[in-house]
Amino acid sequence: MIDTHTHLYSEEFDNDREEVIQKALQKGVTAFYLPAIDSESHDKMLQLESEYPEHIFSMMGLHPCYVKPESWEQELEIVKNYLDQRHFPAIGEIGIDLYWDKSTLDIQIKVFEQQIDWAIEKNLPIVIHTRESFDETFEVLERKKHPKLRGIFHCFSGNADQAKHALDLNFLLGIGGVVTFKNGKIDQFLHEIPLEKIVLETDSPYLAPVPHRGKRNESSYLDLIVGKLVNIYYKDFSEISRITTENAKRIFQ
Repeated sequence: MIDTHTHLYSEEFDNDREEVIQKALQKGVTAFYLPAIDSESHDKMLQLESEYPEHIFSMMGLHPCYVKPESWEQELEIVKNYLDQRHFPAIGEIGIDLYWDKSTLDIQIKVFEQQIDWAIEKNLPIVIHTRESFDETFEVLERKKHPKLRGIFHCFSGNADQAKHALDLNFLLGIGGVVTFKNGKIDQFLHEIPLEKIVLETDSPYLAPVPHRGKRNESSYLDLIVGKLVNIYYKDFSEISRITTENAKRIFQ
């Protein structure tokens, strides 16, 4: 299995990070993809990647919740410098978040568009954070349509129409703990989405699947997500693991 989205470098893991990684590896998680947030976490993220070069891969990007009027230009410059210096498997996590702060929408769109341009220029996938902002996100993606534009709708929690719209735009859906929630709703239509169009993720330490809901999430819980998908797709565990792993390898090249 591949965890396509985990914040393993976050302080929630400071006391037992090594243990958490080993536990996941033993459960069959072969790779961990780390989304960037902002410049304050880059060092920690890249350090972790250097300690586990076979298993851990960093993305680069500016998270919409960290797009601030006073610092976004400087933050973008840092992202661009990194992208010019070395290879990253994806630009992420980027996008639009209207849950925490609607006042920065205009700048969030500008920052999102700029990072999409870099992704197209460098032929990289993007990993999208969209919270209470599907309409705005789709508007940007329609405007920026390009044969090279592709990626993952991270932590997908939209409806069936939004899922199909994402697929039409050449994106995969990142499926995590939400699929196990009673009120998550995505389990009601996910069977309509081809298995070739989804990847696994935890978004750990957030959004732990049932029965750990409300506690710290970790990559070893990926098997609980696959377990839920077994019931949705009527395929066995190894088949779902194999297909979603191939999907992740294909998107991250």
